Amino acid sequence: MSEINERNRASFEETAQELHDKLTLGQRIADAVAKFGGSWTFLISFMLFLGAWITINTMGFFHVIQFDKPPYVLLNLVLSTVAALQAPIIMMSQNRQQAKDRLSADHDYRVNLKAEVEIRHAHQLLDV
Repeated sequence: MSEINERNRASFEETAQELHDKLTLGQRIADAVAKFGGSWTFLISFMLFLGAWITINTMGFFHVIQFDKPPYVLLNLVLSTVAALQAPIIMMSQNRQQAKDRLSADHDYRVNLKAEVEIRHAHQLLDV
């Protein structure tokens, strides 16, 4: 029985590898952006960036001309641009993940169907 499980897992891994090998550059980039955009690293670094932006423009550090005085119109533009670009990229990655999930569900269905056939065959042998 474990031999069958190993063959099924190997078959699924081969199929998943084939799916991964067919990725276009855009799909690879979308996956990388989605992975980074949903991480604590992104969240913390973006919060630090926002804090620095607001601090520099509020306090006038380094006696430099403030490039974005309150109410931070340029910062709002930057945030809107990041959101406008990040959202569709993450959706592209989610669509790919959905395709992988469908592949996994199809594989599970085939394994379960094969197991059911083998169980019925074993019952027939026991009934004789």
